[in-house]
Amino acid sequence: MNLLVLGGVRSGKSRYAEHIAGQGDVPVVMIVTATAGDEEMAARIAAHRARRPQHWQVAEEPVELGRAISRATAPGTVVIVDCLTLWLSNLFALEDAKVLERERAALKSAVAASTGTLVLVSNEVGCGIVPTNALARRFRDEAGILHQELARLCDQVVWMVAGLPVVIKAPARQGAERA
Repeated sequence: MNLLVLGGVRSGKSRYAEHIAGQGDVPVVMIVTATAGDEEMAARIAAHRARRPQHWQVAEEPVELGRAISRATAPGTVVIVDCLTLWLSNLFALEDAKVLERERAALKSAVAASTGTLVLVSNEVGCGIVPTNALARRFRDEAGILHQELARLCDQVVWMVAGLPVVIKAPARQGAERA
């Protein structure tokens, strides 16, 4: 089962994903994409680390996310990816459109082929004002396109608002056809 968890900053996305992963007595792999570029980000990363169970396996992968997902997914395992917009930022920093397209394709392929439970966490950035600079507009557009592509591939999509999950796309019932 693939689950896409979207929401604004501090909407409860990561906590919700962690809650989903903690529901069963199964192995959990956390793939993190953040890099500590400054003290504030280092503090955020430390807070996430502190609340995760010690027995969860953690893989740091700022660029080759598709490959990391392919390595981690397995039947009976929960894999959390946190977060796609930070991963997209890392790709933008490389300033190489070919790498961006290659890694986006690898991500979509890995999601489509994943086994077990895959929980993708991402910031929805398209609900605010239109950015004043071209780079920020391009990032917003790329994130929106990525979210649409992944929502089609995922069995379930959840929108987090004030710590509350709102189901946007529910898993298809067994025997029912998916759109």
